[in-house]
Amino acid sequence: MGWSKHQDAWLGLSLRAMAVSLPRQVGVAIRLAHQADRRALYAVGVSEVGRGLAQAASLVTVNALLGELLAPGAIGERLGSALPSMVLVGVLAVVAAVLASASAAATGVLEPKTQRVATERYLALVARVELEAVEDDAFHKLMDSAQYGADSARRMVVYCAAVVTAVISLVAAAGVLTVLHWTLLPLLAAMAAPRAWSALTMARHRYVSWHRFVQHVRAAQLISRLLIDQQAAGEVRVHDVGPFLLRHFRGMAETSEREQTRLARIGVRTTLGADAVAGLATLATYGVLGLLLWHGQMALAVAGTAVLAIRTGSASITDLVQRVTDVQSEALFVADLETLCEEAARRAIPATGRPLPARVDAIRCEKVTFTYPGADTPSLHEVDLVIPRGRTVALVGRNGSGKSTLVKLLCGLRLPDGGRVCWGDVDTAEADRAQVFDRVAMVAQDFYRWPFTARVNIGIGRPAATMDDAALSPAAAYAGADEVITGLPRGLDTLLARGYEGGQELSGGQWQKMGLARARHRDGQVLIVDEPTSALDPAAEQRVFDQIHRLSGSGQTTVLITHRLHSVRKADHIYVLDEGRVVEHGTFDQLMDPATGTGAFRDAYELQARQFRAVPVRPRRPPAEAGPAAGAHAAPDAAPDAASAP
Repeated sequence: MGWSKHQDAWLGLSLRAMAVSLPRQVGVAIRLAHQADRRALYAVGVSEVGRGLAQAASLVTVNALLGELLAPGAIGERLGSALPSMVLVGVLAVVAAVLASASAAATGVLEPKTQRVATERYLALVARVELEAVEDDAFHKLMDSAQYGADSARRMVVYCAAVVTAVISLVAAAGVLTVLHWTLLPLLAAMAAPRAWSALTMARHRYVSWHRFVQHVRAAQLISRLLIDQQAAGEVRVHDVGPFLLRHFRGMAETSEREQTRLARIGVRTTLGADAVAGLATLATYGVLGLLLWHGQMALAVAGTAVLAIRTGSASITDLVQRVTDVQSEALFVADLETLCEEAARRAIPATGRPLPARVDAIRCEKVTFTYPGADTPSLHEVDLVIPRGRTVALVGRNGSGKSTLVKLLCGLRLPDGGRVCWGDVDTAEADRAQVFDRVAMVAQDFYRWPFTARVNIGIGRPAATMDDAALSPAAAYAGADEVITGLPRGLDTLLARGYEGGQELSGGQWQKMGLARARHRDGQVLIVDEPTSALDPAAEQRVFDQIHRLSGSGQTTVLITHRLHSVRKADHIYVLDEGRVVEHGTFDQLMDPATGTGAFRDAYELQARQFRAVPVRPRRPPAEAGPAAGAHAAPDAAPDAASAP
């Protein structure tokens, strides 16, 4: 329910401020269209301008035609003199139709290209923002608006073209009315003003409503998707979750329906008032025209032209108001797109920085402190550690002790609030972090399962490199993923996404092997593995740990996070974290020695070891024979078992 709140500055805009901002947003859309296909943009512009001029010329020609038809003289002479004007009106109508078709064809080419360019623009910027921005709910809301902004930029191309045509037609009608009689022009403007106010007011109401409910609607969509989600399908059926989700979806949908009803009522009141005022202005216009005819201040032919000009002007006003309203509505979302791009650029990972040394002898944390936004306590507090080159360093500790957070700081995904993380002598806060990322291969605990082929799921570790069999096979063999791939119907080219034709689903352990193969294929100088064997069977688990430890012998720097403490026996150094602090560190033997360790690691290790120690198993007693005798002997046999129970 808290998602319905919204405090964005755009929602405080007045109609005047909206109108002032319109040219800038139109300019943004035009620049995107120019970048997408300038030839198509020019074709649309020329076609719409030509179409508007054709309509204006047609109105002027009709004025001349009426004058010739209503002039004194024989009907044959009048028709003869009016014939050129008739032909010209027909030619102008054909020209307008041809230009309309040309504009439609060019717009059909330009629209999807504009949307693509707008979408690529904000996606490219979002892909480079700091991790904290990705996890910020306000930034996610801005991304929702930006998606609509890309669609709006596409539609604005059509609406702007229509505005050009309507403006030219309206200018022509206004010019004719001004020539006929000066009083008719302000009356035409009076007809337009109420409708413009009504349309812009409703555009603002809809925009404000959309922003207030955007995350509410997204949450309702999420609930509806859960009902058909493949991963949730089993639990939805076994636990009978369907009615629960439907009940909440219905409640959220009804809330949205009440908002739509509220908007509809506002629209009725606003439109009725505006139409009433516009109707009075129309009545006054025709009344003035009638008075001019009554008093002989306007000829009948001129009055006929005035009526035609008023009708044309009125139609142009209606079209112009609608198109301007459409442009204004879309411009508000284009403004959100611009805001996102500006915010993404502001929160982007710096593109430059100090270069890392060619050889980094160690990665060091010096008094590192970090607190997540909105958290009351730090996740890391004055952490000191050293990761030497070519060594295996293990990070162990309870859940929530700060291990995964520390890894994010080590590889540059986050920057510390206090202290320093240094690669050699270069602080990551000053470093070219693209170089930091380039030297890291990581298998996170929740690594992403890409809905692509097995080939891409491994090769995406180095997406710029080739993804042929020769390049991927060593990494697959290293992680044991080659056995998984052999069992797939199309091998490396099998789609790993159930729900698509030919798609397959892997088990958790199989996916973990694919993730390890991906990290191995990346071949980074520093390999970070976070719980790499949580879904593997014991044999596969031991194989992975043996391979990880062998890597350090070949010069690979490895950071290992695991709860399986037996697997860190061969680590060169172990850091034990608790509540964001390093409580002890050393080799396995040092931490297990009561004379040197604090006991934090030793106690946890022995607790795990006790779960695997041999426990005597009492042989199963043969089943007693049925009958009264069996019952008679049951009680005496129970006593020794109870007495001998530990």
